[in-house]
Amino acid sequence: MQPKEDFAAFVGSIPENYDRGLGPVMFADYARIMAGRAAALAPGRLLETAAGSGIVTRALRDQLPGSTALTATDLNADMLAVAARKIAASEAVTLEPADAQNLPYADGAFDCVVCQFGVMFYPDKDRSYREAFRVLRPGGHYLFSFWDAVEFNPFARIWRGIMLRLFPDDPPPFVPFEYRFDAAKASLLAAGFDGIEASVVRLSKEIASPAALARGLACGSPATITLDARGQDKEAVVAMATEALIAELGTDPCRTDLQAIFVAARRPD
Repeated sequence: MQPKEDFAAFVGSIPENYDRGLGPVMFADYARIMAGRAAALAPGRLLETAAGSGIVTRALRDQLPGSTALTATDLNADMLAVAARKIAASEAVTLEPADAQNLPYADGAFDCVVCQFGVMFYPDKDRSYREAFRVLRPGGHYLFSFWDAVEFNPFARIWRGIMLRLFPDDPPPFVPFEYRFDAAKASLLAAGFDGIEASVVRLSKEIASPAALARGLACGSPATITLDARGQDKEAVVAMATEALIAELGTDPCRTDLQAIFVAARRPD
């Protein structure tokens, strides 16, 4: 039986490996793009959900006016502890644990809600959309992103191949790359949103250290929980993944394409 992925179990060294190994390749450039889109809306009060280790939070604070009140939340307090190291005490950022499916905020409390690469992990996605709708003021915007399919993200295809080699008879679900826009659109419409727009954002990213990315994938991702539960030697997995990344993506330099879907939706006036 497959172990259940428990994202509240991102503790110990997992958040640091996530931030150092995955952040520079998978998240940093998209964070700047997301923050730019949010800043263009000139929100006075912004909520970030699934903030993780604060990569988007930092980009938001850099691009938003100082007068914008920024609240960044995540289900996992250990991830937020890493995020806190990116924020100066003098900066207007509130970091607090919160479940995006059950937000502890009043109706209409925010002008904008932002979520980068988090929606696909929510067990009850429909409820998360309803919560985003509820805490937005009329006319407010929800901006979020999720990964496009594996075939558009070579690093992900390589990693899936590793997992299939390790667990040929019972491969774990590849949750981060299985969500699709049609499902998101249906949930947004059901929650009451309009003005729904989606765009494909494609990047080509140099991988400065394939070994660091491999360690992030094995030791700082949802797969870490699976590897631990199934008794795998993560150091051996890191070595296997490093070799596979270099073999396919090269070394001079090592590069991968990245492709994500960015979605914007509006709460009607």
